[in-house]
Amino acid sequence: MSIPEKALSKGPVPGRSDAPEAWRDHAACRGLDTDVFFPAADDDAGPAKAVCAECPVRAECLEFAMATRQPDGVWGGLTERERRRERRRRQAAARAETAA
Repeated sequence: MSIPEKALSKGPVPGRSDAPEAWRDHAACRGLDTDVFFPAADDDAGPAKAVCAECPVRAECLEFAMATRQPDGVWGGLTERERRRERRRRQAAARAETAA
């Protein structure tokens, strides 16, 4: 199984490489045990983050998780807590840019 399928609402259209989630076909986690990407605690996320660090589609994965507000697991090398922090950072940057 690729990036935790159980967390996705829909998958890519078979045979279409232009499908929005086609990046998953190139994910380093493809075929790995999804339990690795859903650790019990952030302190246990090391193995998942190691896979993400070598992934050629890490940025796409993270953007997917951010856009769809994935509530659990490690996506694009970030845990749920880290993604919340990144979302707040991006919102603050957007507000600062608008105010400038």
